Amino acid sequence: MSLVRFTHRPSFPSLLDDFFTPDWFTNVPSVHTTAPAVNVRETETEFSLEFAVPGYSKEAFEIEVDNGHLVVATSNEEVGASKQSDFSRKEFALGTFKRSFVIPETVATAKIAANYTNGILTIQLPKKEEALPQPTQRIAIK
Repeated sequence: MSLVRFTHRPSFPSLLDDFFTPDWFTNVPSVHTTAPAVNVRETETEFSLEFAVPGYSKEAFEIEVDNGHLVVATSNEEVGASKQSDFSRKEFALGTFKRSFVIPETVATAKIAANYTNGILTIQLPKKEEALPQPTQRIAIK
């Protein structure tokens, strides 16, 4: 026998969801303040951060190393803001975010690199030479 977790939902979830959405106010834009999902990976030679940020251009990102912290931010203006478009419903928008990560002392900060491809921002943080694994060394007995 296995245990199954059950979440009780109200009888009219769509009615409540529809009532509290910004669609009732057609001139008020929806505000998205969530930070993107990030995968952190460590190998023998580097750390890697992968941000899921589709829809942005690579020029929208600001990546800085400041006081032992890696700061990734964007302040993206609305795409096509100069054009007046009439939407009957608008559910996605490119918002702003700022994420900060503590850089380990084993990272060579001068060699940090970033790449943005297919909606994934990848930042490589290579480790310093002294932090890399050393091969086994045999010591001769005299």
